[in-house]
Amino acid sequence: MADLSVKIAGVEFKNPVIPASGVFGYGREYEELFPLSKLGGIATKGTTITKRNGNLSPRIAETPSGMLNSVGLQNPGIDKFISEELPNLMTKDTVILANIAGSTADECVEIARKLDETDVHMIELNISCPNVKQGGMAFGATCDGAAGITKRVRQATKKPLVVKLSPNVTSIAEIAKSVEAEGADALSLINTVLGMRIDINTKRPILKNNMGGMSGPAILPIAVKMVWQTANAVNIPIIGIGGISSGNDAVEMMMAGASAVQVGAAIFTDPYAPIKIIDGINDYLDSNNIKSVNEIIGSVQPW
Repeated sequence: MADLSVKIAGVEFKNPVIPASGVFGYGREYEELFPLSKLGGIATKGTTITKRNGNLSPRIAETPSGMLNSVGLQNPGIDKFISEELPNLMTKDTVILANIAGSTADECVEIARKLDETDVHMIELNISCPNVKQGGMAFGATCDGAAGITKRVRQATKKPLVVKLSPNVTSIAEIAKSVEAEGADALSLINTVLGMRIDINTKRPILKNNMGGMSGPAILPIAVKMVWQTANAVNIPIIGIGGISSGNDAVEMMMAGASAVQVGAAIFTDPYAPIKIIDGINDYLDSNNIKSVNEIIGSVQPW
């Protein structure tokens, strides 16, 4: 068996496969299927300063080779996460990335400060959230916005900081460079691609929120392209996200420059997907006589 371990921002992962934020809850349901210790890590459900009930239903819709969601960061709030969910997660012998989000920079800073006092391994900052003080534009939509919130959260915590980038921007590589300059230890990308579907019988959007984030196999080529562009623009590690459904997809993403991958929509169709992807990566490495998964990171050879 090949060596699947990777290191990101000084944190050791036993393998490079991580269930993405929002698809795995806090792992309790999936633990009935397999030991969470088999995973490289877990990105927790996005946590906000106070409890959120999420958006009204319907908030999930199918698309060809994917899905739209507008769940709306439903979560119990940071205090309950720290008191009720994090202690259990920290016993699972895997890396825990606490995904955080806020409507203002102050909220993100307060959440980061609270997490800094815990044993959580890493913080993943979602900058795709609307900044209510800037007319609802997402923090990550501009270089200045992305840099500003990264700088403030960086000052609030000593934890390794992963910044999760939105694909709904003009140049993701420029956004990446701006957050790297303000202290991000690593990046995760891409978040979902904005999309919309309409019920032609009712003439209304299928989602109550009108639009949602698209994920699933259809966005894999977009994610691979953006990871490759970003890997050539920054010097910090990247966690690749978007459409990964198999070991070969994960290998492709890592060849583009990702040091690890997150698995999202695939888990909804197959809850064992992360385990199968880990096995698939190992099969690829073994069949190609590659001793360590680190050898394939960024190994793509452009024409």
